[in-house]
Amino acid sequence: MTKSTFKYLLVLFFIGYQVNAHTIEAFHLYTDQVLNEELVLNSHSFNTHQRSTFSYSSQVEALERGLTIVHLQANNKIEYKTFDTYGSEHDVVDFITILTQMINAEASIAILAHDSAAAKLARFQKELKTLGLPQLSSLKGRQAYVMHNLNGQIFEQVDDNSIRIQISAPSAITDNTIYFPREVYEFEGNIDRYIAHAGGEINGVKSTNSKHALDENYKKGFRFFELDIIETSDGKLVAAHDWSMWARFTDYTGALPPTHAQFIKQKIYGDYTTLDMDGINTWFKNHPDATLITDKVNDPIAFANTFVDKDRLIMELFSVMAVEKASENGIHTMISQEPLMAIKGDKVNFLKVNNVKYAAVSRRIISSQKKLMLQLREAGVKVFVFNVNFDAGKDEQYVYDNELGLVYGMYADKWIADMGSKN
Repeated sequence: MTKSTFKYLLVLFFIGYQVNAHTIEAFHLYTDQVLNEELVLNSHSFNTHQRSTFSYSSQVEALERGLTIVHLQANNKIEYKTFDTYGSEHDVVDFITILTQMINAEASIAILAHDSAAAKLARFQKELKTLGLPQLSSLKGRQAYVMHNLNGQIFEQVDDNSIRIQISAPSAITDNTIYFPREVYEFEGNIDRYIAHAGGEINGVKSTNSKHALDENYKKGFRFFELDIIETSDGKLVAAHDWSMWARFTDYTGALPPTHAQFIKQKIYGDYTTLDMDGINTWFKNHPDATLITDKVNDPIAFANTFVDKDRLIMELFSVMAVEKASENGIHTMISQEPLMAIKGDKVNFLKVNNVKYAAVSRRIISSQKKLMLQLREAGVKVFVFNVNFDAGKDEQYVYDNELGLVYGMYADKWIADMGSKN
């Protein structure tokens, strides 16, 4: 039963009775107590390998590494910001500065940790204790942590693994102060900002890597198409996300990986045509304004030699060695997140030396890597984010409205109306 339904039933309950002032007062008191919005805080340490989240008023947010402040505002609105208190002392200073302002203003807030949050806090124990946060001041690495002051006093809890707290928010918050103003980045609506993830969604089905997906999403407007490239048991390159998913899509019950002949015989959901290299090359030959972005395959020379047009090929690569090999052979490269983050020293210079014009990173890391994103943008490296639609509410429209401009583009499952237009 929803809260609105419950309230409606209570109203019906009182209709059949004589209603006086005391009854109305009691009714409002009861419904205010029962119907307050619930704030749910889930803090997970690094050890659990789970995503920390919070939810409020039907909004669910998955968090990045560090400490997140959630600020409850009037009219059931919220704002929040994550500070990388594990990796950035500058973030710790910003965290304490803003938190001091909020506590002094008696703002309704909560704090929760995700992953590892304590590494850079050690030098600020005195400041945190002064703010009334003794448990946070002594937080150990890889511990879960939750704080809230929704009832007029500070509550803290620490655990080595996980904490889950559900608390009713105050019913009469009037605070409209904005502590975390939204950052907006201008960008031109170029069509090459949008990569059809695994060929793009078709009839609500994602990750088919099928010819039908390419056809459908080309009609919608995509011109960049990602395909996952893996090998059959007899060493032939084909498009499929992974063999377990492919088997589910096709109801295939034989040994995995299948042979090339077995792969070609199958239809995805009985309708959609699978793609081997002949099918991929034929489709891109027939669509000369389309570009292929590869995933999974990490041998740039071997794959580039099998593709119909190397100039319309961008290969996401997963090791520094593969990136360097592609650079030596004139293959357009998109460096993946893991090797990008593993580069020691000047990342931008490495990309410049190796003529790397593209990068692929999870949208989950960009808030904690804003400085790097801006450096890459300044250097002309086009960063595309994946993990679109992985977290509640973080769909194509969210990325378009909030993250494009900081990053260049996204791996999108579906086309939205705003794509291609100027922001």
